[in-house]
Amino acid sequence: MQRDFYKNYLEGIPLPAMLVDSRARIVAGNGLAVSLNPHADQDRPLILVFRQPSLNEAVAACLRDGKAHRAIYLHSDGPQEHRYDVNCAPVSLPAQASDRGLRLSGGGVSATGVLICFQDVTEVQQLDQMRRDFVANVSHELRTPLTAILGFVETLQGPARGDPAASDRFLSIMATEASRMNRLVGDLLSLSRVEEVSRMRPTDPVDLDQVIRSVIQNLSTMASEAGCDLVYERARSEAIVPGDADQLLQVVTNLVENAVKYGGSGTTVTVTLEDTNEGVGVRMQGYALSVSDNGPGIDNSHIARLTERFYRIDSHRSREMGGTGLGLAIVKHIVNRHRGRMQIDSILGEGSVFKVLIPDH
Repeated sequence: MQRDFYKNYLEGIPLPAMLVDSRARIVAGNGLAVSLNPHADQDRPLILVFRQPSLNEAVAACLRDGKAHRAIYLHSDGPQEHRYDVNCAPVSLPAQASDRGLRLSGGGVSATGVLICFQDVTEVQQLDQMRRDFVANVSHELRTPLTAILGFVETLQGPARGDPAASDRFLSIMATEASRMNRLVGDLLSLSRVEEVSRMRPTDPVDLDQVIRSVIQNLSTMASEAGCDLVYERARSEAIVPGDADQLLQVVTNLVENAVKYGGSGTTVTVTLEDTNEGVGVRMQGYALSVSDNGPGIDNSHIARLTERFYRIDSHRSREMGGTGLGLAIVKHIVNRHRGRMQIDSILGEGSVFKVLIPDH
């Protein structure tokens, strides 16, 4: 009866929670605690259920000095490790909950116990790590061209002063590096704008066919100069979706530009648009926009990370091509905002397919 009472009490706590008695033996645990550990509601010593010294030491300290203590608990759930902040707070339990009852000054018989609550901070930790990585990456990406520009300015002011040939060469490099910084800042601003409105689904009617044809026209010269054939195959002449025209234009542009840049000379880049109900949602119709090439392909080990910010397969080549490492991250965020999905398939030596699925309502 008493165990049931405590269990019902703990169920009102929206976190994994347990009660232990003065011997650090489990009195009760709620359903969330049992999900964390199937033995969390059994009459067992805590140390045999949660075998992490920091947690057991925090409970022991709480029982010893009657003060709240905190600990970190690490829990492996499949391939991912979860991090919990654990709060251990002293409580008073009736003598029946413990074999070691203590008489308090008020006259009642009670036993000191500990209320243990687990708060999952895995996502907070991951976001904080992402923030630190992002700042470090941006600093690195800006530092490289800035160092080059400052070095050439110093050279032009010193040894190369009055040397027209050197000045022309150095100024050309400085212009390239400045353009690279400009593209990086532009992509950062674009990513920031997309994230700001990520929870607001766009509702304006947009014709994907028109968007694709506009991109094909804009990039035809670039493709020709790269020795690449650009082909558009469509199953229908109109494909209306609720969306943001500028953002969808950015999605198609980024995907086609990447295929042209990294496919290499002699590559055929094919853009297709067709009806689909694949993976967009339950009984939800939509359109599949695919950009494929028959270039060198991508090793499977890289595919899962391609949409990470600043992730590059070949950093040197990407920078030479003018890439900032943010293009596919922007694409992913825009597609998510449109409640769509992105799929990437590639085979080394055969080419790659980037498919975007967009619902039509």
